[in-house]
Amino acid sequence: MALTGINHLAFITHDLEATIRFYRDLLGMTLEAGIGHDGYRHYFFRAGEAQIAFFAYEGAQPMKPKSHGAPSREPLGFDHVSLTCENREDLFAAKDKLEAAGFDVSGAVDHGTIWSIYFFDPNNIPLEISWDIMKITQPPAVADDQPLAIVAEGAGPQPGHWPAVTTPTPLAQMMAHAGNGYQMRDAALEQKRGYYTPEYLALMAETPAAAE
Repeated sequence: MALTGINHLAFITHDLEATIRFYRDLLGMTLEAGIGHDGYRHYFFRAGEAQIAFFAYEGAQPMKPKSHGAPSREPLGFDHVSLTCENREDLFAAKDKLEAAGFDVSGAVDHGTIWSIYFFDPNNIPLEISWDIMKITQPPAVADDQPLAIVAEGAGPQPGHWPAVTTPTPLAQMMAHAGNGYQMRDAALEQKRGYYTPEYLALMAETPAAAE
């Protein structure tokens, strides 16, 4: 198994139009794809290799604002999303653009390996834009006044801590059933807004049922 990056982070929005205006028109992300049916929508925005996705449906409520990294007693598993920019000029151009649009921005803050600015989207989702100022050549690079022994084991996966797979899924059973968003594929193909990956084309040739 090899993980190569983040596919998408998913959130909830009470105002999809305001969300599109913010991520596409203000931050300049690509409105990648979307599906809507029965009052339920799921839309994706792309920045480089990563995507941010939003669910919109009746009764959705905005998040309770929580500052980036601030301790909380709420049962939260999410803190903030950081987007990457290429250089210092882009970082401050984003700050200027956000402030001109009426959004409060804090920073830039020097975090040692990155410079960052902080703000909130129309859903009160805490966002960060970061500029990498150094490259870690020998991870992990950790500064901790109470070092954890597990960190000293290294940056990569350590073997022997989880059971080995004894019943791998046979190739013939590596199939998927239709889920929400299935129609996005048909729309993208019909409107010539996308195409199948080579791997999926090969799967379709081998297993016609995969295309159904």
